[in-house]
Amino acid sequence: MCIARKKRERPGRDSYATPTEFKRIFSEDINSLYLLSLLLTGVPDKAEECFVEGIGESTKTNSVFKEWARSWARRTIVQSAIRLIAPTTYPESVGNNVAATKGWSRVPVMLHAEVGAILELAPLERFVFVMSVLERYSDNDCSILLGCPRREIASLRTRALRQLGYLLKSRRHTESGGDNSAARENFATIATPLIAQYFEPPAWTGRVPQ
Repeated sequence: MCIARKKRERPGRDSYATPTEFKRIFSEDINSLYLLSLLLTGVPDKAEECFVEGIGESTKTNSVFKEWARSWARRTIVQSAIRLIAPTTYPESVGNNVAATKGWSRVPVMLHAEVGAILELAPLERFVFVMSVLERYSDNDCSILLGCPRREIASLRTRALRQLGYLLKSRRHTESGGDNSAARENFATIATPLIAQYFEPPAWTGRVPQ
């Protein structure tokens, strides 16, 4: 009887992340979370708005286990970006001149080429790439959050990868002074090894945010 009763007990309040702990996470992970905001929204002003909104949404939450707090903080960034940009209805035109904006100085120099290429993707393709490739969301989760058919996620990701491969190879070809060997690199060898370090998934804990 005692065992059965104990199993039904809810975790204590000290098991959940507090607003103070979420604020600490946003302070400690500011570079990574801002980069996520920028890649999703495409422009620094919106990225800052997304970042601030993410803090607000996270601190409203009172039922997320502490070990899942960082994952939840990143999820609030994704959800805020979707609300701000509405990528499924956004014009298909691309061509962000982020290098000329204040936000570019907050991106590590070694990531400029990769970030610049990602920001040139069409909004919906960019969201699918960031969410599924960098943040490792399942196609089903991407479909639900973005509000588009699941069957379209794979094709959007493929188009994004092809476009990124083309952009990165073209830039390396130009930087190499027209060396064809650089232009022949395939996307798998130049994908995003550096930027991926900013998107390491947290260790699985076996608990799901409530």
